[in-house]
Amino acid sequence: MAADPAFDFRPGGVFANIVLGDEINRASPKTQSALLEAMEEHQVTVDAKTYRLPAPFMVMATQNPIEHEGTYPLPESQVDRFLMRAHMGYPGRRAEITMLEAHGSDSVIGHLHPVADAHDVADMVSQARAVFVAPALKGYIVDLAAATRTHPSLALGMSPRAALALQRAARAWAAAQGRDYVTPDDVKSLARPVLSHRLALSPDAHVGGLGPEDALEEILASVPVPTGRTAQA
Repeated sequence: MAADPAFDFRPGGVFANIVLGDEINRASPKTQSALLEAMEEHQVTVDAKTYRLPAPFMVMATQNPIEHEGTYPLPESQVDRFLMRAHMGYPGRRAEITMLEAHGSDSVIGHLHPVADAHDVADMVSQARAVFVAPALKGYIVDLAAATRTHPSLALGMSPRAALALQRAARAWAAAQGRDYVTPDDVKSLARPVLSHRLALSPDAHVGGLGPEDALEEILASVPVPTGRTAQA
């Protein structure tokens, strides 16, 4: 009996609610770029057929310092699709001792229990999207974006996607604080983790030892912040 020559599609690891890319900058640029469609469109196209990814869908990744051997810089278009970047650093002494005690003889992964399911997360997303952002605050975000695009130390400023990301993050933070409106402090406090990895330094600034965070600090200090009722009405 002749074998069926047709190929069967089998969903891979990207078909999950949460996808973790460990040491993502050790993957080749081609592999990294393959994530773009999944991260932005929440879909995967294989052999001209499109498959929707489950909702909610989130990509988290870790990366090594770019100076490490075998690492590749992430494409700017891919970096722009990560909502924020957090520098983990090393754990404190007490935390590291606790880690040794917890993981020294057994893995705790098998003992973890879920505290929320996909429906719970979808509900939280809906609540965050309903948080009010005053027109003055939207103008403030746009003014920050314009300032990054003209700053002498930056060769690449905020994209429109970055402005949307900052508003989304501010809404989520406000909802987590139990508020149904965003304040200027929400925007300012989240500007660094949401924006710093999206900004590219000019050659002169790079040679001078500056970082994107330095330019961002100047911008946050110089762009007028909405005050009074205009920031909430």
